[in-house]
Amino acid sequence: MTSFMSRRDLFLFAGFTGVVLLLPILAAPFGAAYPDLLQRFMIFGIFATGFNILFGLTGYLSFGHAAFFGIGSYAAMWSFKLLSLNAVPALLFALIVSGVFALAIGYVSLRRSGIYFSILTLAFAQMCYNLAYSVLTPITNGETGLRMALDDPRYLDRLFAEPAAGMPVPSLFGMSLGGWNGFYFSAFFLIASFLLAMRIFNSPFGLALKGIKSNQTRMNYTGFNTRPYTLTAFVISGMLAGLAGALLVVTDPLAGAERMRWTASGEVVLMTILGGVGTLVGPVIGAWIIKYFENIFSSFNANVLNNFYSFLPDGVREVAVTISSKFVGEGWHLSLGLVFVLIVVFLPGGLMEGFRRIAAWLGRMGNGSKRASQVGVQPAE
Repeated sequence: MTSFMSRRDLFLFAGFTGVVLLLPILAAPFGAAYPDLLQRFMIFGIFATGFNILFGLTGYLSFGHAAFFGIGSYAAMWSFKLLSLNAVPALLFALIVSGVFALAIGYVSLRRSGIYFSILTLAFAQMCYNLAYSVLTPITNGETGLRMALDDPRYLDRLFAEPAAGMPVPSLFGMSLGGWNGFYFSAFFLIASFLLAMRIFNSPFGLALKGIKSNQTRMNYTGFNTRPYTLTAFVISGMLAGLAGALLVVTDPLAGAERMRWTASGEVVLMTILGGVGTLVGPVIGAWIIKYFENIFSSFNANVLNNFYSFLPDGVREVAVTISSKFVGEGWHLSLGLVFVLIVVFLPGGLMEGFRRIAAWLGRMGNGSKRASQVGVQPAE
């Protein structure tokens, strides 16, 4: 036991860090060991972790977090265009801008709770989407989106160094953030976000948020002012969403209004529920599963399925391919929907509840075997 972190939390953090850093090896058997895909695993893991700080701890369900995701993307892109190709100023700028917007939107939305809060956040997100898509086109470039260009001013780069030749690429003090460099760069921020979430969950601030989720009315009647706590959680959650959006610009140098659509907000809700609301690891697992379905299952076609079922007789293989094709490729949403239905019906606590049930079952099996062996031991004469 340390003053900073309990032994149990230390083991959890070490295990999570190990899995994240070894993910290129662990994901290889599943066909997902690509740096761009794994980088998206990290980015949407941050997005889901931040959303879980609000939804999992306070119970406030936001349908507008894609707004902060998109705002972070635009802020990072303008930093790359105006200041420097270095990712550090871009991430700092994205955190500040998304935090300011989260403060403003949260201040208004948190005046209501329940479904009214959810509708307010959805309304703000749709307003941000329409502003980016059609109103603020000089800033957002409308439906085309923003990209880096050779003639961008980048004042800091021109002030301290000669502009690099060729297409502009985000970097970290001169080191390109493409490929595996980009993956480990994003992995660092996922690990840092996980540590932040862990500290919040186990802090007095986190306990206050859990109390708000349990019975906010009772806390208000006792004279406890819950507004600063919920607003702080909302701002932290929005800033992490903005950080994820900025990191996505590092991976894919494009900032577009489609990242602010209501479907993106719904996606992070699905990630959190799928993994386990209010758990530390669950939302990250949910994000990874959804992104795996989106990028791997959607790429399966008839040729892949024919090769997979090649051990079957011709007639049976054709039937298997016909049925399976409805669940992969363009129909990957059907597979994801079935998984989500099964989780909600049988595991309301998400995948983490399933893991806990398996661990409890294995524990009971182990205790039963131990008791049986003790009963079978005969005393020595």
